[in-house]
Amino acid sequence: MAAVGGLLLAPAATHGQTAPPVAATSIADDMPLADYLALLAQISPAAHDGAQAYLQAFQQRCGRPMRTPELRRAMADGDGDPVLMGMIRASHLRDASALAQLGQRMGCGRRSAR
Repeated sequence: MAAVGGLLLAPAATHGQTAPPVAATSIADDMPLADYLALLAQISPAAHDGAQAYLQAFQQRCGRPMRTPELRRAMADGDGDPVLMGMIRASHLRDASALAQLGQRMGCGRRSAR
């Protein structure tokens, strides 16, 4: 699933090979959450649904909405956040029980996606 996150960065990274890598990051970080989710839906409906469940769990457990850069990092850093990757898989399998269990594992602090 980390490849999904990488694909979402690919269009930003191809604007010019002479642009510094920081430019690609800032473009992706500035993307509205709705646009990021729309791209996920085009790539994989399960990735979109899992990300939606992840965002909802984050809101419920952490008391604030998740920002696009946070979701992008959860999707693309390393192998991806295990909770998010599990939610994507559970969405694909239409396993509401697994989604609920994974939502309880949601952390609010900054952490490695490994």
